[in-house]
Amino acid sequence: MASGETALTIGRLASAAGVGVETIRFYEREGLLPKPPRKRSSGYRQYPPDAVARVMFIRRAKDLGFTLKGVSELLELRVDPDKSCADVRALAKAKLVDVEEKMADLTRIKGALERLAKACRGKGPTSECPILDAIEKGRDRANG
Repeated sequence: MASGETALTIGRLASAAGVGVETIRFYEREGLLPKPPRKRSSGYRQYPPDAVARVMFIRRAKDLGFTLKGVSELLELRVDPDKSCADVRALAKAKLVDVEEKMADLTRIKGALERLAKACRGKGPTSECPILDAIEKGRDRANG
């Protein structure tokens, strides 16, 4: 670490990045955040100050829908001198296709739920519920 920079304990890192301590440990286990060395006197791990930015990057990428594998790929692209913005763009476009497919699935599910809810008058015993009946007979499919 450069002069003037202060190492962070896991609690301070978590607080500065706006996550829980278990999130930091999880990112370490998943290989997204390098495990820092332990301080000899206290035995506590000492994270470099730039770990805050890395954890926040991970959170923002996850907020955009990237899986842990995708986040890992983005982190690798960030430091690979042989890669370009085109490589990052390709990942983003692939994620966009994934999001569009999920949106289409959700639209189909919404339609199916609307049809099921409309078919039910909301009265009577559950043994006569058209929603439960449709689900049981497989007529709840989002595409019909």
